This record gives sequence, C-alpha cells and structure tokens, in this order.
Amino acid sequence: MFLFSFYTRGMSFVDMAFLKKRDIQNGILSYRRQKTHQQLFIKWEKPMQDIVEKYDTRNTPYLLPIIRNMQVDERRQYKTAAHRVNSKLKKLGEQMGLTIPLTSYVARHAWASIARSKNISISVISEAMGHDSENTTRIYLASLDTSVVDKANSLILKSL
Repeated sequence: MFLFSFYTRGMSFVDMAFLKKRDIQNGILSYRRQKTHQQLFIKWEKPMQDIVEKYDTRNTPYLLPIIRNMQVDERRQYKTAAHRVNSKLKKLGEQMGLTIPLTSYVARHAWASIARSKNISISVISEAMGHDSENTTRIYLASLDTSVVDKANSLILKSL
C-alpha cells in the first residue's frame, strides 16, 4: 500500500481505499480526492499494475483489498485497514531504525520531497497532489524543508 501510494503521486490512503476497478480506463487512473473533491488523472504505470495483480479482488468493485465486504460499512473498513497498515509500517520503520514514525502519509511526503529535489515546479507538484492551491503546496513543502534544516542543525550542534 505504501508503494502504491508513492507510485500514484502520494495518493492518500482514503483515496486508495475507495478506488474502483472502473477508475482505470485507457491507461489512465481517474479519481476524485475525498478531501478536496478535485478530479485527478494519473497515467497507469507497470509498478501500479504489479501491485494490483498481487491481490484477489474478484468479489469486489474496489481496485485494492482495503474494502472487501460489501455488507459492512465501507468507511469503517477503510479506517480499520488504515490503522492496521500504519501500525505495521510503524513497526517496520522502528526495525529499520528510522527517526520518524513510518506511516502511509510518509509516502505522500516522500513523493513531494523527491519532486521538489528534482526541481519540479510547485505548480506541478500542487496539481499532482490534488492541492486546492499552490499556497497549500508551499506550506506543505515548507514543513518538509524544516525537517531537513532541523536535521542539519542537529548534526552541526553534535559536532561542537
């Protein structure tokens, strides 16, 4: 799920949960963000397909195995799955010795950070992430930049 999020420009877990198979047409994944209701279009790439093919979702209209039972509240299933995935990611992050908790949201941060480090314009990053405005993206990226500066400061202080 983490990699699928990253491959889809940092798609949020809630948006992944509600993707339907019919959302892929002619090599394009289209969906409406739950948070902003913005319509997004993503070119369907092989790594995305590889992940989808790992799961059996024959008995559901959903693309990923997050919402599995059509008789049970979908929102509850999404929240339960998000909690389970984030719990496992946090444990994995701890085993890897990461200094921040690894969560599904880190995939979104990672995509934005890498895009910025590749000198991709804020307007493109904003559009890719489905932000309402470039201002939102600037705030988002500024919070990411701060953590990099904080780490640099820590290294300098430790060397004194």
